[in-house]
Amino acid sequence: MREWSLITSHGLVLAAISRDSQKTARQIGDDVGLTERRAHKIIVDLEQAGYIKRTKFGNRNVYTINPDVPLITRLSDASAGDLLALFGWQRQKRTKKPKAARQDNV
Repeated sequence: MREWSLITSHGLVLAAISRDSQKTARQIGDDVGLTERRAHKIIVDLEQAGYIKRTKFGNRNVYTINPDVPLITRLSDASAGDLLALFGWQRQKRTKKPKAARQDNV
């Protein structure tokens, strides 16, 4: 019997990236049971769709997830962050920049 998953390969790759944003395509593929080539293709798809942003540091890539991108489905208004929360992912807390002190004219 063929093995199947409720979550697509794209969803699994996104979940693997959410667990470690500095893994290589080979490591991501190993995590989800895909070849390095297939994992790389999915990473490109996710980047083109806006789910992730790839930043080059030396000879490595670091991925940043955009959790606000909606899932592509007519059945739900859930976002990528909502899906990743099922895998235990938590949003990064953003640090707010201090506002410049206002000078009130008296």
